Amino acid sequence: MSDPGGMRVSDAEREAAVELLRVASVEGRLTLGELTERTEAAYTAVTHADLAVLTSDLPSAQGPGPAHAPAPAPAPARPEGGRARRWLVAVMSESKRRGKWRIDRELGAAAVMGEVTIDLRQAEVRTDVVDIFATAVMGSVKIIVPDGVDVEIDGFVFMGEKKVQVIEAPEGMRAPLVRVRAYALMGEIKVVGDSRARPIEKAWAAWKEHWQRAYGELPERPRPPLPPHGWDSRREERWERGEERRERSERRAREREEWRDRGY
Repeated sequence: MSDPGGMRVSDAEREAAVELLRVASVEGRLTLGELTERTEAAYTAVTHADLAVLTSDLPSAQGPGPAHAPAPAPAPARPEGGRARRWLVAVMSESKRRGKWRIDRELGAAAVMGEVTIDLRQAEVRTDVVDIFATAVMGSVKIIVPDGVDVEIDGFVFMGEKKVQVIEAPEGMRAPLVRVRAYALMGEIKVVGDSRARPIEKAWAAWKEHWQRAYGELPERPRPPLPPHGWDSRREERWERGEERRERSERRAREREEWRDRGY
C-alpha cells in the first residue's frame, strides 16, 4: 500500500494550506515571519508530506494526506468607535519596536529629526494587511519585514527618499501584504527585508525537529546564512549601531548635495 504522504499535491491543495496558514496568523498562532516562511514553503511543496509539516502544529491540520480548506476566518471584532492608529514617534530621538508584539490595527510612525524603526518579523499580525502611515521630517523611518512579503508603498517625498529593499514573493503567490503610505520632507522612509537587517532565529529548525520526531526524515531546505561565529547580543547591538551611523552619514551627505545643487 502506497504512503499517502508521498502523493503529489495539486494547486488547489497548496492554496488550501495557504488559507489555513492565513487564518492561523489572524488568530495569533503565527508571527509574520512564520507566516511568510510557511507560505513560501506551501507554494513550493511537492507532496502531501511537504504540506503536512507546515500545518501539523495548527488546528484543523490533517497530518499527511490531502489538505482541506478551512472555514473562512471571522472578521476581527472592531472595538466600539473603532481604533486609532498605534503610533511610534521620535522627535530628535530614537523609537524602536521589535521582538514579539501584536498588530491589530493600523500603525503610525513619525520621525522629526529622529529615527523610528519598526521590525515586523516577529509580530503577531491579527489583520489581513499590515497598514502603516509613515512621516519623516528631516528624519528616517525604517520598516523591517521578512523577505517574501509583498510591499506596496505610495505617498509623497520632497527632497528626501522612499524605497523598498525587499526580496518579494514570486508573482502568483498569495503572500502577506505590507502597505505603506509614506510622506517625507528632507527625510527617508524605507522598507527592508531580512537580507538587509540583523538576523533573527528562524522557525524552520523547530518545525523540522517536530516533523522528524513524528514522521521521520524530511528533505533539507535552504536556509539563510548564519551569523558569524561568536555572535552575541553585544556584538549584535554594535553591528546595528554601526549600520545606523553609516545610514545617517549617507543620508546627510545626500541632503548636503541636494542643497548645494539648489544653490543654498
